[in-house]
Amino acid sequence: MIAPLRVRRSTAVVSLVLALLVGGLLTFGGIHLLSGAGGLVPVYVSSVSAQDAGSLATGFAPIVKRAMPAVVNIASSRVTKTQAGDNPLFNDPMFRQFFGDQFPNVPRERKERGLGSGVIINRDGYILTNNHVIEKATEITVSLADRREFKGKVVGADPLSDIAVVKIDAGDSLPVLPFSDSSRALVGDIVLAIGNPFGIGQTVTMGIISATSRGGLGIEDYEDFIQTDAAINPGNSGGALINTRGELVGVNTAILAGRSGGNQGIGFAIPINMARHVMDQILKNGKVIRGYIGINIQEVTPELAKAFGMKGQNGVAITGIEPDGPAANSGLQVGDVITAMNGERVQDINTFRLHVSQMAPGTSVRLGVLRENGQTKDVTVKLGELPTGKAESGGGEGEGGEQTTLSGVTVDRLTAQMIQRLGVPAGTKGVVVTNIDPASAASGSGLQQGDVIQSINRQPVTSVADYNRLIRQVGKKPVLLRVARGEGSLFIVIQPE
Repeated sequence: MIAPLRVRRSTAVVSLVLALLVGGLLTFGGIHLLSGAGGLVPVYVSSVSAQDAGSLATGFAPIVKRAMPAVVNIASSRVTKTQAGDNPLFNDPMFRQFFGDQFPNVPRERKERGLGSGVIINRDGYILTNNHVIEKATEITVSLADRREFKGKVVGADPLSDIAVVKIDAGDSLPVLPFSDSSRALVGDIVLAIGNPFGIGQTVTMGIISATSRGGLGIEDYEDFIQTDAAINPGNSGGALINTRGELVGVNTAILAGRSGGNQGIGFAIPINMARHVMDQILKNGKVIRGYIGINIQEVTPELAKAFGMKGQNGVAITGIEPDGPAANSGLQVGDVITAMNGERVQDINTFRLHVSQMAPGTSVRLGVLRENGQTKDVTVKLGELPTGKAESGGGEGEGGEQTTLSGVTVDRLTAQMIQRLGVPAGTKGVVVTNIDPASAASGSGLQQGDVIQSINRQPVTSVADYNRLIRQVGKKPVLLRVARGEGSLFIVIQPE
């Protein structure tokens, strides 16, 4: 049995005083927010004293008391249309005995309701929440902590980051939460989650920051999540994640749910720095304007790094270049590995996409790339504007029947009809994979039926004859494939058995 951890009160008080002195927590400066009219509207920020700051020894009641009034409940409703024939009643044998199969399939309207949370960030009634809380809503009701209710209006939303701004008309005396600098949030920091879980009413839970800069989860197109074990449940979406100084650290967004659908100790919040960047653009421009290179990219795995002759795994590999995109005439090539941007090392695909998206269109970026021959090159690209609603992305025997690494992969020529059916870009060249033997080396590599093999070990494939010639050259060595799949493309490494 593990003995419980005990903290002496005197030690906790001394630690708290030291933290306050080091952190300079006597007062906070003003923060400004762009209003819809383009002017600067000050956000209310109050001072925090040593008596107010929460700790494990004194509790968090003073901070919670100050913060909770700025967190609201958001009820949304939307009308959806369903076909009358979708009702299970119409498939009942008894029903059909009386009415037959000719019952009219008339569209019927159904009202769907949802519950979420939001954070007041401006005394004039601007509220920060998640896009999925208000998406397609025909009616929004915002309930304050003092039980007042107001009709909400969507000022703007960004589905790619799941951020939305709602406005209510409630005078100019609303409580607000001050912003923290979420880039300074550290793993192990204590945080509190405030929201409306399951619609039961305002609730506060405590935990720590479990991780920062979480991405690649497939929750949103642009991800830079703060992970926390503070209990977050359905209905908490759009609520506040605050630190022990009562500052807004993030907007609670998602959970990793088990079979019950409830909290598993793994929740995610959008960092307030990212949320504020999106919010400011919504209030200023009515939409979010992002930088755009016009390339398809892929993470550099250990297998790809070995195939490319790289010593490390830092960087992103270019799997495709959009014909009319900003990068089309920049000198970038398919197969280049971008290892640096403006002199800073590129760590991974998620961070790269985030940095590009937060730059203004027209900005020139200097990319350091690694070429097939091992040479490095600097390429300058002038960013364009990301199109609305789009996120910048992510068989085989030789003659005589000799075994190769691609044995068990069956391919066919790529026709115009196949291009249309597979949804790959018009003009795509290559061969289409029609079957993969489960016992082959390619099984489990990521290659799929319907993939279009465009190159083998960086040599172009334009016909079945090209494919057969290149796999004979490969023999039983590792194979690097570039394949088209849908509108994107990717590299796949297949190791010989």
